[in-house]
Amino acid sequence: MNTSLKRLVLLFAAAVLARAAAHAGAAVPENPAAPARIITADWQAVKGPSSEVFRECVGAGRAAEGLRGAWQAQLKVCKDEIGFKSVRFHGLLTDEMGVYSETRDGQPRYNWQYIDQVYDAMLAIGVRPFVEISFMPAALASGTRTTFWWKGNVSPPKSYERWDDLITALARHWSERYGASEVEQWRFEVWNEPDYGAFFAPRDPNHRLDEYLELYAHTAAAIKRADPAFQVGGPAGSGTDWIRPLIQLAVTNNVPLDFISFHTYGFSNLRTPANTATGQRAVIDATARPNLPIHITEWSATPSLTDPVHDSYFEAPFILEQLKHTEKGIASMSYWVFTDIFEESGPPVTPFNGGFGLLTIAGIKKAAFFAYQFRSRLGPTELQNADSASWVCRDAHGGLQVLLWDLTSLTRGDQAVFRQSSPPKPKGAVRVSLANVPAGNYQLALSKIGWHNNDAYSAYLEMGSPPQLTRAQEQKLRDASTGRPEEQRLASIGPDGRFEDTLPLRENDVLLLTLTPALRPQ
Repeated sequence: MNTSLKRLVLLFAAAVLARAAAHAGAAVPENPAAPARIITADWQAVKGPSSEVFRECVGAGRAAEGLRGAWQAQLKVCKDEIGFKSVRFHGLLTDEMGVYSETRDGQPRYNWQYIDQVYDAMLAIGVRPFVEISFMPAALASGTRTTFWWKGNVSPPKSYERWDDLITALARHWSERYGASEVEQWRFEVWNEPDYGAFFAPRDPNHRLDEYLELYAHTAAAIKRADPAFQVGGPAGSGTDWIRPLIQLAVTNNVPLDFISFHTYGFSNLRTPANTATGQRAVIDATARPNLPIHITEWSATPSLTDPVHDSYFEAPFILEQLKHTEKGIASMSYWVFTDIFEESGPPVTPFNGGFGLLTIAGIKKAAFFAYQFRSRLGPTELQNADSASWVCRDAHGGLQVLLWDLTSLTRGDQAVFRQSSPPKPKGAVRVSLANVPAGNYQLALSKIGWHNNDAYSAYLEMGSPPQLTRAQEQKLRDASTGRPEEQRLASIGPDGRFEDTLPLRENDVLLLTLTPALRPQ
């Protein structure tokens, strides 16, 4: 081989390796030309409409946090970039919301002003309430036990007559303020995790279930008195054990029950939330009230308030894995929560503290946020695709999107793996092979989530985990998580309609490949 030809070969090889390294952001995977994973789809082979389950609801901490401008601003970001349709939170009836008190002569007094402020702000953003009826106003409580830093009273009412009147009056107020047709689209959930001791303190602990069923029956009837079309459900359990008893109550006593709700968390089995959620479909359908909608009103990797997995890039593929496997049989999957403005154990004390939020208290977007944002960028028509960790979709404007991920379990130990910047191992390459794509020029964009890709948390760890941020540090973290594409280029698809690309993949990477028709000159 002569010197000039050898130089050309070396330059070509270097260019190929550079492109692969740019895709990976780390070590180049072995033999990228022979991928073990191939994603194929045909423009003409439509599976059906893309699922909207992921948008239906998202969680937040408590009602009083919704009075804050920063909370409302972050909710608007989530609405604008993800499209969440409703928000569920605790503490609607707690004393800090000023809802219920009694006069000196013992007469009930209602005050809806703070609730109105929160709901007005949400509805102005375009987000509806998923109404959690909790916790108990102190003046109406049968006991003194409280939960959380903000002391939500978890007792049943001392007077069901006054409780019923309060709930009916509040539901009627909403109907008058927002219109019955609006409120009929809301959902009313009775209490939060009454099967868990921290959230429900019955008069007799040996009859916890019976006392919750009494609370449910009264509350559901009170809501229906305001409007029979209002949707009410429960049991909002920390698990699924109370689903059958609640359905039996509804059947035996003609108690209103429009949907089932419960919570599921889990990391050790990477599909624990999905398995729990979808596993209840057959259970409910085998009862005397089949086809009840299922709302998962809380879910995440762990129920811990300070688990660094929530901040890490691992959370992104974990979220997508759950969403992929809960598209059938589930009415909503409400991620817990959208923001770290969340004070169950008090205000967060560090910029990243393992909080549940998609955004930090300062509004920095976590990898988890981008999992939802990328999912929201898929078109409304899903194409057939045999790969279990991806979607291929198209939109009405001739664009096409491929969202894929790797989910590799990490050894948790004492959470140390999530308390340090953890470079991933290569997972080989993925070939994307698409058929019958309309011929023409397209703008190709490749966006990523993973280590050092929309990964503000690793950047924070590499700063030394400062307990407070300077403005410059905060800006650096925002710059590390913009969501902007890693690669953009022009792609031309010929008359044969074939498109192929090979993408290097690392452990727990998420890749979004989009093809957008290029503007033609006038």
